[in-house]
Amino acid sequence: MNPGEKILGVEGGGTKTAWVLVARPVAGVADAGSQLQILDQGKLPPSNFRLATPERLRSIFRELPKEIARVGVFLAGCGTAEDRQTLSKLCAETWPQAKIITGSDRDSDLAAALGHGDGIVVNAGSGSSVTGRRDNRTEKAGGWGHILGDAGGGYFLSIQALRLILREYDLHRGEVQFTARILRALCLNNLDELVRWAQTADKMEIARLTPVVFEAAASGDARVIEILEEGARVLSEYTEAVATRLHLLAPKVILLGGLFQRDSIYAHTFRRRLKKNLPDARIAMGERTPELGAAWLAAEMQEFPSVQFQPTEEKIEDLAAALTEQRNPRSESLEKLSARQLVELFIEEEKFVQEALRGAIDDLTKAIEIATASLRKGGRLIYVGAGTSGRLGVLDASEIPPTFGASSEMIQGIIAGGLTALHRSVEGAEDEEGSGALVVDERGVKEIDLVMGISASGRTPFILGALRRARSLGARTILISCNPATEKNVQVDLSIVLAVGPEILAGSTRLKAGTATKLALNIISTGTMVMLGKVRGNLMIDLHASSTKLRDRAIRMVAELSGCDYNSARAQLEAANWNLRAVLDKIGT
Repeated sequence: MNPGEKILGVEGGGTKTAWVLVARPVAGVADAGSQLQILDQGKLPPSNFRLATPERLRSIFRELPKEIARVGVFLAGCGTAEDRQTLSKLCAETWPQAKIITGSDRDSDLAAALGHGDGIVVNAGSGSSVTGRRDNRTEKAGGWGHILGDAGGGYFLSIQALRLILREYDLHRGEVQFTARILRALCLNNLDELVRWAQTADKMEIARLTPVVFEAAASGDARVIEILEEGARVLSEYTEAVATRLHLLAPKVILLGGLFQRDSIYAHTFRRRLKKNLPDARIAMGERTPELGAAWLAAEMQEFPSVQFQPTEEKIEDLAAALTEQRNPRSESLEKLSARQLVELFIEEEKFVQEALRGAIDDLTKAIEIATASLRKGGRLIYVGAGTSGRLGVLDASEIPPTFGASSEMIQGIIAGGLTALHRSVEGAEDEEGSGALVVDERGVKEIDLVMGISASGRTPFILGALRRARSLGARTILISCNPATEKNVQVDLSIVLAVGPEILAGSTRLKAGTATKLALNIISTGTMVMLGKVRGNLMIDLHASSTKLRDRAIRMVAELSGCDYNSARAQLEAANWNLRAVLDKIGT
């Protein structure tokens, strides 16, 4: 490995693809030979070698850094020499000049945890696996996937907890203490809704309930504690079996994965279980990530060097310069205000929302014109956002079909982190530009479509990646932000800036920025529907009369416009199968 050359480490599985770009400092830097500097890192969608198609792997690899000298790609399911050869050929398409090393995610786990040494790695994330090594011999247990195995992982713990809820209800018609926690976390109202959600949820969605399981166990819920004990017991048995097969009497056992790193209760439970039957085991938390292990294998270094990461000053200054991150001088003594003074301050600050919208009148007009032109051609309006911005986009898109009778395909909402992010924060979902690009590919964006990015700061990587990919495909693009100094490198057809100023609570863009964004989306989507002939006067003539309230509204509309009584209007709508436009066209209004 030469000083300064860039190395890419990739570790992929059934829930994510984690990557890191590193380099050894150039000659002349003190201790350069024993260091690696992290230049960049991120996460992309899953890349299990057995489950992902070659084209899917290619699309993921295309979002990774290109100008590199070496790359190590280690994917779940890549277990045979033939698999490694096939994966190497796929990698060579993306990095034709790089030296390529491939293998299984177990290899990168071992490298991250043990370097070239002996020991056992217990990985508990969404799934689970146990891998051990002594000299050149390796042994493994678990890791068979969430359907046949992965006992002790996040999916296993969460599915056992869901089964507990239903079992207790079936046997005793009662609810376990932790039922309310699960319903609250998923924004569901009852067990029937929970069952429907579980029938369509994927592995990752279910595994994301694990923090709720740990929360219940930490509060003393005995039944949930039993579930954690069972998961730890299985992982302990696997670890003991691997140690026995490798004849390791006092093995070094390294714990990897989010369940151990974030939740000490699980690490404690596992330690206690393992120490009963393997008292001399030396248990420690992993200090390096598997993708860093992948990079180290690609670097072909004898010892694991120290690793340093420091964001570039440009990135730090860029984020700090965002208006949405500044402190509001009018609210610097927020905690000293009375309840009434807080209310008065909030209402006073709303004047900046009105001013921001008035300042964007021309751009909002252009947005309606662009959206109308795209939809008239058969295209779609696709909102892309993260956090509050993403939720507002999904909300606006979801309200168009019942309000205007439009197809759910016509206006769509995409939020970083998917369904879970609608009601709960998904850690790091917005930080990967490549994920934004991939989601645009998955929606099949075409030239006739309009992709509208919504980002209060104007700098969210997921959104910028989606806009860049959409533009490369020939689609029209719009960026809505609340930061006048938006990303200079973003090229869009229209940039709408809602300059509401700093928030009352610094950086909390669900406040003025959220209000202004919601109003802007209301204006754009409603204005577009008006231009497309979806209203008559100020009446919603294409609404879906799918509820008692909406049927009543349709009846009153027909009665008012035709001059007939309520019952007659209802009869006309029933005869037309509640098609309001058809009735109004028939009576000539």
